[in-house]
Amino acid sequence: MRAIIRVFLVLLLLVVVGALTLDSEGVATSGSIDAAKARARGAEVGEKAVIAAQRMKETVGEAALTTKIKAKMALDDSVKARAIGVTTNASTVTVSGTVRSASERERAVALARETAGITQVVDRLQIRQ
Repeated sequence: MRAIIRVFLVLLLLVVVGALTLDSEGVATSGSIDAAKARARGAEVGEKAVIAAQRMKETVGEAALTTKIKAKMALDDSVKARAIGVTTNASTVTVSGTVRSASERERAVALARETAGITQVVDRLQIRQ
């Protein structure tokens, strides 16, 4: 769900940036065009589009990693996936929530660590008393 919100916010940012970069003068159909100014504007918009695309790529990649880990947990009989939250920031994953036992905690962390593309796992799981 966070990934969808991030994608929406990036798209909204693109629209706002596009609206802010337009001149109040508008586009004329006759008269002279300042080619240097047009090139500069085009370069600015292009750079902003590249940055937005990179952020979008990162967000989609993070969502894919989160989905892989949640799927592994859902398929594992020793882990109650619904009680465990998984968030991804770059290649760092944070697992949080409440688990029934130390072995469930260890298995959930192991599933996250074994996922390709993950370099660090932050364990915020608590064992239910």
